[in-house]
Amino acid sequence: MASPVPVKEKKLMDMKLGELPGWILMRDFTPRGIAGAFQRGYYPYYNKYVNVKKGNVAGISMVLAAYVLFNYCRCYKELKHERLRKYH
Repeated sequence: MASPVPVKEKKLMDMKLGELPGWILMRDFTPRGIAGAFQRGYYPYYNKYVNVKKGNVAGISMVLAAYVLFNYCRCYKELKHERLRKYH
C-alpha cells in the first residue's frame, strides 16, 4: 500500500527500512542542504531544552556528552593503539 506522503518529505523516524536507501539518496548533501538540516534540528532542540522557564543543565550536558562521544569515536584508533602498547 502506497503512502500518501512522498518519500522525500517523510521524516527519518517515519521511514520503513525498505524506503531508507531511496530516502537517503534524495537528501541534499550540498553545504547549504547540510546547514539547513542542522538548522532544522537546532531550533527544536534549543526551544525544548535550553530556552525554557525553569532551565537546568540537561540541554548543555547533552551537547557536551555528544561532543565527548564524537571525539572518542574519532580518536578510538589512536587510543586503542596506545592501550595495547607495552611500556617497558
